[in-house]
Amino acid sequence: MLKNLDPALNADVLHALRSMGHGDTLVVSDTNFPSDSVARPTVIGRQLSMANLSAPQAIRAILSVLPLDTPLQNSAGRMEVMGAPGEMPAVQSEVQAEIDRAEGKPSPMYGIERFAFYDLAKKAYCVISTGETRFYGCFLFTKGVIPPAGV
Repeated sequence: MLKNLDPALNADVLHALRSMGHGDTLVVSDTNFPSDSVARPTVIGRQLSMANLSAPQAIRAILSVLPLDTPLQNSAGRMEVMGAPGEMPAVQSEVQAEIDRAEGKPSPMYGIERFAFYDLAKKAYCVISTGETRFYGCFLFTKGVIPPAGV
């Protein structure tokens, strides 16, 4: 156990988040996403797991340490519902609330078509699978920077 860290962040996830650089992306996926096969071509090369958590719980823990990129570029994406790209299922609305809380302001997610999401996921730094059982609980985040003190 460590002080000031969410206990949901296991060693593998912490290592990946710390190792990522500005502009690197990570996927947080639900249980139906093909995490194992999609994770193979990523930088980490294997899926990471936060299997005992829902997507919103995992993302709350991740965003407690991971800075999102600036509003100048898309930093939080969601897999679009097939046939209804504007629809926001409950799991996505809950994740949006976690993003807004972490950022301290509204920071809307952008939609990513399902098969485009798979392609982007294969180019990510890592794929973190969760215990989320609801459909469309898949998200893509871009790491930002932490400015020096006083800037």
